[in-house]
Amino acid sequence: QVQLVESGGGWVQAGGSLRLSCAASGRTFSSYAMGWFRQAPGKEREFVAAISWSGFRTRYAESVKGRFTVSRDNAANTMYLQMNSLKPEDTAVYYCAADGVRVGVAEPPIQLAEYDLWGQGTQVTVSS
Repeated sequence: QVQLVESGGGWVQAGGSLRLSCAASGRTFSSYAMGWFRQAPGKEREFVAAISWSGFRTRYAESVKGRFTVSRDNAANTMYLQMNSLKPEDTAVYYCAADGVRVGVAEPPIQLAEYDLWGQGTQVTVSS
């Protein structure tokens, strides 16, 4: 059974940092793009960051550029999201996703519909 499991969420004060992890099991994701999305209460799920299968290409939402860094360890089948200078508006459930269909895509997708595998989410709460 293919699974994506997020961890590392929690509560932090504004200006603080958190590191999220997304561990994949049941399948090797080293050939596929992966991404992070988030959903705040009452809002639609939105793109945060994406990384190509090789890790060489990354993309970020404007709201997190310069503060968040996405990376991956293909040997460990794990993706990470380092979040620094957190703001209250970063509060949301964070989801990892994988494009489990297209192999070796150079440009990681940013559209929610282009990802077919999702984790269960991890809550991030930033207090002011």
